[in-house]
Amino acid sequence: MPPDNVLKNLAEVVRGRYHCYSSKGENFHSSDVDLLLQEYQKAKDLINNIRQIFRRRVSTKHTSTTPSNLPKPPQHEGQLVFRTSSFPAKTSRDWLKTNGLKAKKLNIYQVLAPNAFSPVEEFVPILKKTVASTVHEKAMLQFEWHDGTVKNIHVDAPVLYNYQKLLGKMVRIYEKQIDWLSTASRRIWGSVCERRVVILVDISVTSSTCIIHIQHYLRLLLEEQMSNKDYFNIIAFGNDFVPWQPEPVPSQPENLQNAWRWVLSLQCKGSRNFMSALRRAVEVDFKDKDKHKSQGIYLLTTGIPDQETVISAYVAEACSGCDLQLHVCLFSVTAHVDSRSVIPARYANPTETAIAFKEIVQAANGRFHWFGEAGIVESDDINIIMSEMEKAISYSHKVCMLWFSSREEISAKEKKRPQKLPSPKPTALSLARMV
Repeated sequence: MPPDNVLKNLAEVVRGRYHCYSSKGENFHSSDVDLLLQEYQKAKDLINNIRQIFRRRVSTKHTSTTPSNLPKPPQHEGQLVFRTSSFPAKTSRDWLKTNGLKAKKLNIYQVLAPNAFSPVEEFVPILKKTVASTVHEKAMLQFEWHDGTVKNIHVDAPVLYNYQKLLGKMVRIYEKQIDWLSTASRRIWGSVCERRVVILVDISVTSSTCIIHIQHYLRLLLEEQMSNKDYFNIIAFGNDFVPWQPEPVPSQPENLQNAWRWVLSLQCKGSRNFMSALRRAVEVDFKDKDKHKSQGIYLLTTGIPDQETVISAYVAEACSGCDLQLHVCLFSVTAHVDSRSVIPARYANPTETAIAFKEIVQAANGRFHWFGEAGIVESDDINIIMSEMEKAISYSHKVCMLWFSSREEISAKEKKRPQKLPSPKPTALSLARMV
């Protein structure tokens, strides 16, 4: 067995670290490097997982979703069965305030800061000029900082290895959070976070082919995310709006059950007069919006509103100066409307509809959620967490690049180092003099 393998096995037995180095750069082995390479491979695997998630997200964007006659789920008309989530209701933006990379002090610049030094420039009188430090060329690497400056970085392999492990752990946490946002009622509504909630439901004639879906989605919401609210109300709208209650009521089990029985009686008709329902919610249900905190309007709709330009301006004014947001849940279906029925005032394809609602949501400081029967197409909450995952992968790449650069730098310096000349072999004349 070669000597390096013997030493490597010995290090493993005593649970130590092994490092074999050659000035020629051959047969380089290191337990620290091996661990970094393992973490680098994990990072690459995570990138592939992220790409798969992206493909799942966009898979429904270019395929039309044909409406299906969804059979009534078991116990569809039965009593609600309330379930409490084990996770607190938070937007992803708020969740990342305590679980983001910066909050966990895992920003790459936070990690490298103790070993980062700014280049020093001093005036040398004898030379009569300013000379920059060159320490980085001997013991450090140059690394571009977040503000565009360049720092001299001392590469500490154990620190980088531990950082890689922590990045992998955080990415797995983000994947778990995305899975949670993609299941149960959150797949349709996202996370309903506010304490006072009004739900606007589109029951225009174009929603008639999926009324069972809409009722089922409302049932999931009432069962899973409404029992812990302070007040709620539901407003259905077609040509006209139909409120369940004259004003919001406490989210008690009895009120939730009564709301569900009312939802079962909804019938689709007319066009999609979203503006009238929105005005009713703002001016009646939230008439005292300046006196309360944590208020939200959630719109479940299947298409573009009748009104074209006035909505964004109205919600921007209504939501300014108070804690009120409008969130949109767009249900993408291909509606087949009977020619004898009321034709919608406006038509737009799914992409155009999404763009229009994004403008409305932006004006209302809300969140946009787009889904179909096949799954989630786009979600602001998921996009924010995906962005944090991509940031973690980017940091992982920078760490690996930093390590590999330091290894190449060391190897290059060793090759430049002058080698000791071997001692001359004794000659006959030298031997004679020694005698």
